[in-house]
Amino acid sequence: MLNPAQPWMTFPALAALPGFAHRFTLRHPDINVDDERAVVVERLWDWHRSQAQEIGFSGETLCIAEQVHGPEVAVLTAPTSAAIAGTDGIISNVPGLVIGIYVADCCAVYLADPRTGAFGIVHSGKKGSELGITTQAIQKMQQYFGTEPADLHIQLSPCIRPPAYEIDFAAQIHQQALAAGVPAAQIHDTGLCTSLDLHRFYSYRMEKGRTGRMLALLGRTA
Repeated sequence: MLNPAQPWMTFPALAALPGFAHRFTLRHPDINVDDERAVVVERLWDWHRSQAQEIGFSGETLCIAEQVHGPEVAVLTAPTSAAIAGTDGIISNVPGLVIGIYVADCCAVYLADPRTGAFGIVHSGKKGSELGITTQAIQKMQQYFGTEPADLHIQLSPCIRPPAYEIDFAAQIHQQALAAGVPAAQIHDTGLCTSLDLHRFYSYRMEKGRTGRMLALLGRTA
């Protein structure tokens, strides 16, 4: 749900799950993002870390991935302060740990299993969706945490969509989750296109690469 007075949104399907907290940051009205990725991520970092704190987590437990547009998903058993190299997704089951994934047109795919307490987020754009990163995350949650796909709840973030983009990777993600055994009623998508509202969202395509990043946050509270 969008609160027009605050530059972040939440999703009803995730908010209804006990034991988790989440947030999806939007465009910050006062931070200049007309620069290269590394520069703008640094400019946004303090504010992004404060968002993790606002939903109940220590800034030291915010874990992020390097994000190289690949299919690799890291399994975390303890917080780490450095970005996890070579990965585009993170899963865990550790209470007090919060995962952060950056997007600016690509989709942040939230995964939460209220039965086992396992959770994760993956960065799935054109390449990640083609390589099946959502499938990889589900398989690793099964392998490491005993997740049953029937227990998973999946939320797709706002992302770029046709006709603004030639590939409907949101549809690919949805299909991958269905094929893995996640019930259709537990796969949720806002349907929002990041390219259509630059007052709320950063869009890599519309802003030709010189833009900020939304941060998808998901953590286990208990």
